[in-house]
Amino acid sequence: MHQKLQNLKNEALARIISAGSAEELEDIRIQYLGKSGQLAEIAGQFKNLPPEERVETGRLFNDIKTAISSAIESSPLKVVSTASVSDFDPTLPGIKPVIGHLHPVTQAVNEIAAIFEKVGFTRVRYPEADWDWYAFGALNFPKDHPARDDWETFFVDVPPDKKFGPLVLTPHTSNGQVREMERVKTPPIRMINIAKCYRRQSDISHTPMFHQFEGLVIDEHITIANLRGTIEYFVKSFFGPNRTSRLRPYHFQFTEPSFEVDISCGICNGKGCRLCKEGWLELGGSGMVHPEVLKAGKIDPQKYSGFAFGWGVERCYMMKSGTKIDDIRLLYDNDIRFLNQF
Repeated sequence: MHQKLQNLKNEALARIISAGSAEELEDIRIQYLGKSGQLAEIAGQFKNLPPEERVETGRLFNDIKTAISSAIESSPLKVVSTASVSDFDPTLPGIKPVIGHLHPVTQAVNEIAAIFEKVGFTRVRYPEADWDWYAFGALNFPKDHPARDDWETFFVDVPPDKKFGPLVLTPHTSNGQVREMERVKTPPIRMINIAKCYRRQSDISHTPMFHQFEGLVIDEHITIANLRGTIEYFVKSFFGPNRTSRLRPYHFQFTEPSFEVDISCGICNGKGCRLCKEGWLELGGSGMVHPEVLKAGKIDPQKYSGFAFGWGVERCYMMKSGTKIDDIRLLYDNDIRFLNQF
């Protein structure tokens, strides 16, 4: 049986090499590999072999069948089916491949950046792993502030800098405020910083990693009116012309006075519903830049003033009319059924 298989292999390979046309090659394929071909006939004889020979013969049979198939596939002659040629209509449109799209968070980042660029903001990027000084110290956080606790902030296990302290994963994009002041040196400053942030939180409205965008404007004669106008411009541009905003007094270490920003509910248009209760949804923080922060950036607070705001990209996207996202973690589950909706 072994010798018969080897002879069949040598004969088939020799005929394949010397084949002169695609039709002849197809005849060879049928003769050796077809349902009634020689290999099929030999396979039917396996039941007559002793059990101890059956395994080794089967292995040799498979090797020879693979060798013949590979030789036919690699032949320069093309085996063309007459039926397939007659059935093919070259005028039919092709089947377009499925094309993906940007992740909804990336879409939101691009849209936010474009909105602020239209009114003169310059997008900048600053480290997402930064020194404690830029993340907290320069922003007027006292050393015993709860945000500097390792239950709130991720600390990187590297030796601390003698001047700037330990290294942290930035809990907010506000670390870019003093860095931008150091870069520009002399106002005016009008920046938008969009980056990843990290906090030890995880629930339906928080993830350990999220995106935030930070706006900072510093110049002479900047007032709350400028802050208010900028916020209202963004709210109507991003959320829709029927949405509006309001400022509520609050406290942040790096702004004075400070405000929480609320936007009108997109479901009830500010009338009050099960989602918002009283017609408003909390968006994020804002305020006038604290004089101590200006001093940390070597800018004279007697001459210059400014405002800042920092809001979560995912949170803004969840509150945008029509998205209907009730759990922020859906954005990072990588469920294609969810992502295809955006």
